[in-house]
Amino acid sequence: MFGAGESSGAMTANEERYAFNVQWFDPQADMIRPYMLTFYPRDNSIDMYDIKSKRGFLKRTEYCELKLSDLNVGGFATIHARQLEIMDYADNYTRRTLEARKGRTLAIIKPDAYNNMGNILTAIEQQGLVVARLRMVKITPAQATTFLNMQPEGSSRDHAAHLSSDVSVVMELVGPDAVDCWLDLIGHPDPQQAKSGHPSSIRAAIGTDDIRNAVHGSADANTASKEIDFFFIDKAQKWPTTALFNNCALCIIRPHAVKDAGAIINRILSEGFEISAMRLWHLDTVTAEEFLDVYKGVLPEYPELCHQLVVAPCLIMEVRQEDAVNCFRKLVGPHDPEVAKHLRADTIRAKFGVDRVRNAVHCTDLPEDGLLEVEYFFNILYNR
Repeated sequence: MFGAGESSGAMTANEERYAFNVQWFDPQADMIRPYMLTFYPRDNSIDMYDIKSKRGFLKRTEYCELKLSDLNVGGFATIHARQLEIMDYADNYTRRTLEARKGRTLAIIKPDAYNNMGNILTAIEQQGLVVARLRMVKITPAQATTFLNMQPEGSSRDHAAHLSSDVSVVMELVGPDAVDCWLDLIGHPDPQQAKSGHPSSIRAAIGTDDIRNAVHGSADANTASKEIDFFFIDKAQKWPTTALFNNCALCIIRPHAVKDAGAIINRILSEGFEISAMRLWHLDTVTAEEFLDVYKGVLPEYPELCHQLVVAPCLIMEVRQEDAVNCFRKLVGPHDPEVAKHLRADTIRAKFGVDRVRNAVHCTDLPEDGLLEVEYFFNILYNR
């Protein structure tokens, strides 16, 4: 539990550890509290030090739900129901070691590759890259031109027109040598050259020409930093929701199943659903409890459901089809994956669920709640 204590427990000499400056918004005090979070890979333990009061805040304790790959500057980590924003590395060792291990790059699934986004996400997972941030956007022609001017080769009218023709999925990918790793996975910008030089690459498989070539990847680390800022940091860039708020249901791919997001999205698209809005969201406890409040006192595992929803990012989507809620609920299957496996083995929960808490996805239950749930995330929370 949180409370005063030593900043760390017993540890061996020269034990590997990584320190981060984090902050937590305390809603009761209406203030931001800064801490130093230290992670020990040997036993997956953490401790926290209160920077302001200069004393221990959390004694070293094992915390199996947190992984080193979850700790990315600019991201979030949920510790004992408190959502911590990771502001920076806390020492030079952590910075030097992790920046060498954790390169980052920008990836874009372009409009022409919309129907293949599940396969692309699966390829990213298989390559060992981590999706740190993701959002579906509708890029304006002006934004497309500004973005393309960041590229070493500059902008062209045809490229800008294609990039602004429909929705794209933009992602920050993290991993060792992320820039080169992603460029190797996607292949040459000209799909014809990709087919001859790298036939297993994404562009070789689904690209059409050097404009409709499925995906984008940052040219180098410096460009990657600028591109990531453009889509995820720059306050001057406005990215309105792409949600359409009609004929819709909400889908939340729970944290434990995000690794299977590509396969789940493939299944959703193959059943004729449109995915019209998408965002990787790191929810806090207040939001999870507020959203799931209707299940309080109804499902005995309500507290565990809330907790599971905040341990790592969720992929949240608006899915659309005629009679979307009923049709999507059938595709998702019974709440309990074990029941689903026996009664409807082809459903999403039967294939990807583990138990009643880790049952792969949340879906809207009642037709009248479809719009309300989508608006909660893609209108109310999106615009906060």
